[in-house]
Amino acid sequence: MTDRPYVIDQMISAKSIAARVESLADEIEAHYAGTDKLIVIGLLRGSFVFIADLARELDLPVEIDFIEASSYGNSTTSSREVRILKDLRGEIEGRDVLVVEDIVDTGFTLSHVIHLLSARKPRKLEVCALLDKPARREVDIKARFTGFEIPDEFVVGYGIDYAQANRNLSYIGKVRFTD
Repeated sequence: MTDRPYVIDQMISAKSIAARVESLADEIEAHYAGTDKLIVIGLLRGSFVFIADLARELDLPVEIDFIEASSYGNSTTSSREVRILKDLRGEIEGRDVLVVEDIVDTGFTLSHVIHLLSARKPRKLEVCALLDKPARREVDIKARFTGFEIPDEFVVGYGIDYAQANRNLSYIGKVRFTD
């Protein structure tokens, strides 16, 4: 945890998130209609709440796997050095794949992961992001499915952390430093 004092102002309510997750599931079902099995890959750790809620809403045959990548550590800004901390357990070649991300910020982490997964030759590879912060984008990448577009604010909650804290909030909140 950080020693820097801060408060959290609610930005997106739990009710709004739940409604958007339900509509995202409808969009994803339409896109992947007819698939024999969709492999949903969560980017750990920030996506774990989102992927759990989204997977429960999907009316498709689903397999879930995880990959953990990091470019932040305990900082509020990306180091631009992406490290894979945990790789997939299963094979994705020839399969329908949906990568679930908590937030697309600079795009470095997501771009790195998409490049890595593309090399494994999935049949179809798309991205679903809960949050999109286009003002911070440094890499040309966009999620096919997006929950909410947000301004350039540092956010926590619904799985997203600051120095491993606040993942358990049911809403998305903006971090406001008080020092």
